[in-house]
Amino acid sequence: MKIVAGSASKHVARFLAGSLGAQLVEVQAKRFPDDECYVRIMESLDGEEVVLVQTTHPDRNLVEALLLQDAIREFRIRKLITVIPYMAYARQDKKFNEGEAVSARAMAKTVSLRSDGIVLVDVHDEKITGHFTVPAVNVSAMPRIGEYLVKSARVDLVVSPDDGAMHHAKAVAEVVGCNWSWLEKKRIDGTTVEIAPKHIGAKDREIAIVDDIISTGGTILTATNQLKLQGARKVIAACTHGLFTSGALPKLRATVDYVLSADTIENETTIVSAGPEIAKGVRKLLEKA
Repeated sequence: MKIVAGSASKHVARFLAGSLGAQLVEVQAKRFPDDECYVRIMESLDGEEVVLVQTTHPDRNLVEALLLQDAIREFRIRKLITVIPYMAYARQDKKFNEGEAVSARAMAKTVSLRSDGIVLVDVHDEKITGHFTVPAVNVSAMPRIGEYLVKSARVDLVVSPDDGAMHHAKAVAEVVGCNWSWLEKKRIDGTTVEIAPKHIGAKDREIAIVDDIISTGGTILTATNQLKLQGARKVIAACTHGLFTSGALPKLRATVDYVLSADTIENETTIVSAGPEIAKGVRKLLEKA
C-alpha cells in the first residue's frame, strides 16, 4: 500500500502511514504564477492499493485533490481510497431555497468520480455519506481527543454546545470516564448564537466543550461565558476541525483556558491525530472490496 499526501494533509498522512504500515510517496506540488496548481507523483504506483489524503478546504486544496486523483489514475493501480480529513462544503446537504446548489452532494459526486472508496472524519452530518457514488465511511477523532484529555487534563464534565453535537460529547466522556451533557443553542445568524441558561452542574468543575468544527468561535465563546457564569473552574475547547476564521483563535484564547484540535486542518492548536481512526476506515473499505 502507498500513501499519497496532499500538501494540506501531510501531518495526518504520516500518522496514517504509520498506522497502516504503508509507505509515503514523494509528491511534487507547486503553484504557477497565476496560482494554478501542478502536481506530480514522483514514483511508480503500478500494482498498488493507493490512499490519497487531502483536506478539501479551502478551494485550492480541493483542486489539488482532484489533480492528485487524476495523476494517481495515470498508473495501473489496484484501487484508490480517497481520505478527506475535512470535507469542505459539507454543511449544506439539502436545498433551502429554490435555485440553490446542494454543495455537499456536488462535492461528494465530484470526488467520487476517480475513487473506489471515501473516508471522511467527523463529517458535519453522517447522512452526507449517502451522496457519494462509491462506498464511503465516516470515522471520528473524538476518541483521540478523549485520550488526550485523560493524559493532560482533569476533566470531570464534557459538554456539547447543542443537542446536535451531543454524540461528540458522549464519545469523549466515555473515554475520559466522566459525565456529559449539552447546552441549548439558538443560532441568530451566521456569526451570532444564544446559549440558554441551562444549569448542568458546572460549579467548580473542569469542563471540556467539544464540537466537530470551530469556525468563527462564536458558539464556543458564548458557551464558555455561560459555563463560567455557572462557576466552572476551567473550560477547554476541543474540536476535530479547527477552521478559526475571522480572527477566532485570539478571541477564544482570551476567554477559554485551552484550545485544541485534531490534524484534519493543520494549525497551531493541532495536538491529536485522526490518523489511527482513519486507518480503521481504510481497512473497513478494503475489507468490503
